[in-house]
Amino acid sequence: MSFFLNIDKVNSSQIAAIDDQDNQVSYGELVDFCKNLQKDVRSRSLVFHFSENNVDSLLFYMACMQSRAVPLLLSPQTDRELIENLLEKYQPNYIVAPERIRHYFNGETRSEKGSYSLIALHDSLHQLNDELSLLLATSGSTGSPKLVRHSYRNLEASAQSVSAFFEFDNFDKGFSFLPMYYTMGLSVIHSHLYVGATVVLVQSAMTDANFWKILRESNATSITGVPYSFEILKKLRFFRMKLPSIKIITQGGGKLSEELYDDCISFAKQNNIKFIPTYGQTEGTARMAFLAPEMAATKKGSIGKAIPNGKLSIIDEDGQESNEGEARGEMVYRGPNVTMGYANNLKELTLGDERQGLLHTGDLVKRDADGYYYIIGRLSRFLKLYGIRVSLDDVEKLVSESFDVECACGGDDQKMVVMVTKPDLEKEISEFIVTKTGLFHQSFQVVYVEKIPRNETGKVVFNGKF
Repeated sequence: MSFFLNIDKVNSSQIAAIDDQDNQVSYGELVDFCKNLQKDVRSRSLVFHFSENNVDSLLFYMACMQSRAVPLLLSPQTDRELIENLLEKYQPNYIVAPERIRHYFNGETRSEKGSYSLIALHDSLHQLNDELSLLLATSGSTGSPKLVRHSYRNLEASAQSVSAFFEFDNFDKGFSFLPMYYTMGLSVIHSHLYVGATVVLVQSAMTDANFWKILRESNATSITGVPYSFEILKKLRFFRMKLPSIKIITQGGGKLSEELYDDCISFAKQNNIKFIPTYGQTEGTARMAFLAPEMAATKKGSIGKAIPNGKLSIIDEDGQESNEGEARGEMVYRGPNVTMGYANNLKELTLGDERQGLLHTGDLVKRDADGYYYIIGRLSRFLKLYGIRVSLDDVEKLVSESFDVECACGGDDQKMVVMVTKPDLEKEISEFIVTKTGLFHQSFQVVYVEKIPRNETGKVVFNGKF
């Protein structure tokens, strides 16, 4: 029997994971736990896994994958009403949950490990596509019923490619503080386990002393963040620190500001380490492109080129596709890490691979003469207001740079909403937008908010306003 991510091929005494609650597990113990749980988790069952960045959560996740059960990874902070909606829609066979939300679920406890329990809910197995391996929500912690369907091939191919371009080996220690239910956080875990390395799982907030304690004491060799992570890290003076074990800092989940990008380059140069920006989507199993560290300064702001075994191309306004030379249009990705498609209900978990390795990313890009790609917008980040095509990204940039204010835009073709974090500027910003864009006052609204609402990974949550 082959093991998921080949964890049985690693020296059994090698440490697979440690966490910031002083727990650790070796590869041998991880393999044994996977074997033992097979008697409690039926193959091809559906599991709701409320995951956290700790060893207990990881053990249950890997055991489910090894049993060929299909986990849906969710945040334990998901609103209870949304959880109830998901339970009704998908009827999972099991729940894996931490003790603090155990009372949400009426079922028999089949297994326990530390703070986590396996709870049996429904005996009747659903019909699931045989290649279906994992489900991730499209909207992080909001409990959306729209799920991304991953195959076993997607996960293995992604782990292989990511570990290859980062050049991970079994001596590495990946510092994983992005949530496990978030595609980038899971990618850190998979790519390290695939090469027999150690994952450092961190639940503590970046403002918690325990976060910095384990960062130093674990001798982590790489740290992965999203733009919001680096904003917080900068405020906490990360870029002034001496962390001799770190070999790589890497970023995904959106574009860094120019200032943060420069900070990362300077930090890497001063400490003789690599800064590797990456690009990806949940639909592409986290990573689809990366910028080689030696090009980080030369090709500033670029997402680079496709990961190993992947291909990027552009479809222009005329529908013509090209993969070399200068071009603008929608970026298309091809590779074995492209997921099977979406599911909106239980019946759609029977569907096969609808994408066949092809993903229209929805990102507008430009490609330079050297073949490097740059994100310039989103197809879905454009509105047509009173016949005028408006880029939400452009409006955000104009407002934030001109008024030194945080800004987030959304809406529909009837009205654009512009959220800003400074009071008493609504009228002035409104007049500014009219002057700069030619929009009518009636086509948008500027609103003051104390704080731009964001989820755990720093992405803006529109809370129904947009």
